[in-house]
Amino acid sequence: MAVKKLKPVTPGTRFRVAPVFDEITASKPEKSLLAPLKKSGGRNNVGKMTVRYVGGGHKRRLRIVDFKRTKYGIPAVVKSIEYDPNRTARLALLYYVDGAKAYIIAPEGLEVGQTIVSGEIAPPEVGNAMHSINVPLGTIVHNIELKPGRGGALARSAGGYGQIVAREGKYVTIKLPSGEMRLILGTCMVTVGTVSNGDHMNVRLGKAGRNRWLGRRPRTRGVAMNPVDHPMGGGEGRASGGQPRSRTGLLSKGKKTRSPKKYSNKFIISKRSK
Repeated sequence: MAVKKLKPVTPGTRFRVAPVFDEITASKPEKSLLAPLKKSGGRNNVGKMTVRYVGGGHKRRLRIVDFKRTKYGIPAVVKSIEYDPNRTARLALLYYVDGAKAYIIAPEGLEVGQTIVSGEIAPPEVGNAMHSINVPLGTIVHNIELKPGRGGALARSAGGYGQIVAREGKYVTIKLPSGEMRLILGTCMVTVGTVSNGDHMNVRLGKAGRNRWLGRRPRTRGVAMNPVDHPMGGGEGRASGGQPRSRTGLLSKGKKTRSPKKYSNKFIISKRSK
């Protein structure tokens, strides 16, 4: 995937860096794998706004994605690579030989017509899923489970990946791009390869309207509010004194928010780099 710089014929296209959809091979999704996606507009069950800066946006339908890859030993052919409005990565539509269909997160390099499989006997090739204990050391993986059978939780967004760096007993050590190294059980499933659409990080929307199409409303800075509305509000002129913090007083700019008693702390060998 690549990005393109547009000719600045309008103010909205002057700084816009747009994605290129060369890898997309189907314009319509598989109907049997769609579900309705209801929007809340940031309101709760009594209509009160509980999440700010959310609302509007284009209507979407949810694609039902298989994060578990539990059809062991059944080959599947990649029918198409598709766009998903609900995530940054691309989706791959699989046709299994037993007639089932499923969406998975498309890894980089997966092509239409390619055959992939999941299970213990699967070779470590792009798109194949297997238990992490069976993956060769140094292999790049994504869609990493944290608990066996629960489905992939790590490395699911565009360009995401982890690397298998060690095996010891029933645990496998995975290094993430943040620099964090953590242990997962060898029975957790992983998928070989890097998540597709790695150039998503280079996209620039170019105008506020594109943010509105995505369902994001304008965000008000805390220093522009009154003291009654925000800890950083008030003052004469463009005052921005005090420690940067949230509306509820939670400090930002490096304040640690992770619980020191969190159950998974013992699985983290080294924390992410600053």
